[in-house]
Amino acid sequence: MKRSVFLLGLGVVLLGMASGASFAQDDEDATAAIKFVVLRDNNGKPVRNAGVVMHPVNKKGRQERGGLELKTDAEGRASFDGVPYGKLRVQVLAPGFQTFGEDYDINKPQMEITVKLKRPQGQYSIYEDHPGEKPAEKKDEQQNPPPQSSDQKPN
Repeated sequence: MKRSVFLLGLGVVLLGMASGASFAQDDEDATAAIKFVVLRDNNGKPVRNAGVVMHPVNKKGRQERGGLELKTDAEGRASFDGVPYGKLRVQVLAPGFQTFGEDYDINKPQMEITVKLKRPQGQYSIYEDHPGEKPAEKKDEQQNPPPQSSDQKPN
């Protein structure tokens, strides 16, 4: 009787240790289902065929090798099951839009990430007129007045 109680107790202890080890392993190996929605920033319409690139990021903040590229459908959606928990670098590329990039902390079994893409901004040129600015020559004269000649007497 004592032996059977002992074996039963030992079995319960071993079972508890085994299940605890499997829970720890599950936390480390946990994966998430990620859904992406890519929209135009100006009107909220979906962006079709946008490239969604995912790269794992290590604990030092460096992008690791490997990665995966998805393409959005006509509704601007893409998804992937099996993304490991941790930092994930996401880049979204689409012709006619600025490249988007951001790091996300994947920590839930299901996540949805919405990305709003912007149109490219115009480049600033010194050769173009800019409303509200003084011409460059006037700025230079204000900052560096012309030197006075030596025959002029100070007042």
